[in-house]
Amino acid sequence: MQKLPITLYSTAQVRELDRIAIQEQSIPGFELMSKAGYEVFQCIRNRWPDTQSVAVFCGSGNNAGDGYIIAGLALEAGVKVSVYSLSDPSNLKGDALAACQNYVGSKGEIISFQGGEIINVDVIVDALLGTGLDRPVTGLYALAIQVINKVPAQVIAVDSPSGLNADTGNVLGCAVKADCTVTFIGLKQGLFTGQAADYCGEIFYVSLAVPDVIFQQVAPSAVRVVKTPLPRRKRCSHKGNFGHVLIIGGDLGYSGAARLAGEAALRTGAGLVSVATRTEHAGLMNLNRPELMCHGVESAGQLMLLMEKASVVVIGPGLGQSDWAKGLFMATVKAQKPLIIDADGLNLLARSPLTNSEWILTPHPGEAARLLGCSTAEIQQDRFASVSAIRAKYEGIAILKGAGTLISSEDEIAVSTTGNPGMASGGMGDVLAGVIAGVLAQGCSLKNAAQQGVHIHGLAADLAADKKGERGLLASDLMPYLRFLIN
Repeated sequence: MQKLPITLYSTAQVRELDRIAIQEQSIPGFELMSKAGYEVFQCIRNRWPDTQSVAVFCGSGNNAGDGYIIAGLALEAGVKVSVYSLSDPSNLKGDALAACQNYVGSKGEIISFQGGEIINVDVIVDALLGTGLDRPVTGLYALAIQVINKVPAQVIAVDSPSGLNADTGNVLGCAVKADCTVTFIGLKQGLFTGQAADYCGEIFYVSLAVPDVIFQQVAPSAVRVVKTPLPRRKRCSHKGNFGHVLIIGGDLGYSGAARLAGEAALRTGAGLVSVATRTEHAGLMNLNRPELMCHGVESAGQLMLLMEKASVVVIGPGLGQSDWAKGLFMATVKAQKPLIIDADGLNLLARSPLTNSEWILTPHPGEAARLLGCSTAEIQQDRFASVSAIRAKYEGIAILKGAGTLISSEDEIAVSTTGNPGMASGGMGDVLAGVIAGVLAQGCSLKNAAQQGVHIHGLAADLAADKKGERGLLASDLMPYLRFLIN
């Protein structure tokens, strides 16, 4: 698997990189287009070496030019080629027109796509729309996408699957479901979050040999999270060196959430973990995890005694929204401790908004919608904008969970691509809160703890699902992998 760059860009930023390359560095646009087409064709040869027939779907812009380059290379290699055009090729301009003319000059044929064609090929090349799309796909293009998705062939997308917004990861009406996507110059941020996970397939990156000096002129819009090891522990270390995490939650009937968060903090290396919970749960919660120190707490006054000893606090797992929960929540947010707010803690915060530069908020899209007073659909419409809005309103670090979890801090947005659909089960968020707390307790900054916590949490789920599958994956299944990964 290719090691991708860390930096991500918006489509406007990639267009600017492209402009600088052509206008300021005097790299011919046709040279960049030819390299792009060559790299896609090489990807086809490497991934599917037995390919005998290819169908290339071309639109009306530069993405189509890439398609004609690919078609020409396939023709030259003796592959049977069918090019389906959704616009009059004579209306193409500049480099795209030149690429089309070269293909026709090589005795390549172009079929005007009507929608009723029977397509029977090994590989389909999606060169319809590229990254410039900003409105729902309709008409003939929507029909072409439907046809591509129905054909039992391998599908490779050029730069971005057609119909996918490369800034947000959202599908605009309909989109090509690709087996792989080859993207150029800069990685597009929308390919790594939201619905993109179901449409991009494996992502390959090609810089097209654009000089590094060009990238120095455009700051990235986001970064990908990569694992950063914690420092080795000194041989003379003791439990007091690695923090004391306090988990607050577990209302009547919901003790499991606090229990999961507590063990996750232990498994990621916290020196001590206490749990403040309902008195009815305190004597039972640590029966099979005696390392947890569990305390029955019925008032804010009792909580303050535990808070004094804690270096990191988590509130929310199984907290509920009762008067008991509200009292503990208000006492917690007033205490000046590094704080992770999860689950019902977030719902209580949404009712009484506050700001704090020393907390980490961990909402899923539904909780994020309550924090911003909008719908879940609006949150998912632009996840980058949503996570930025949460951080702007509440300060600290904002995490927006989901496929391609986003972490927004003062100076950057980070994207974590670990994790899988098996995590759509109860307790996973509680484990994440505990993981972040455990990392934070060991001396990491809020930003690093949030980024590394999300990354490790997802990677643990990937390892847990690797041999036994995603369905039936339990939050507690992550525990042994958390210990492995943190080391």
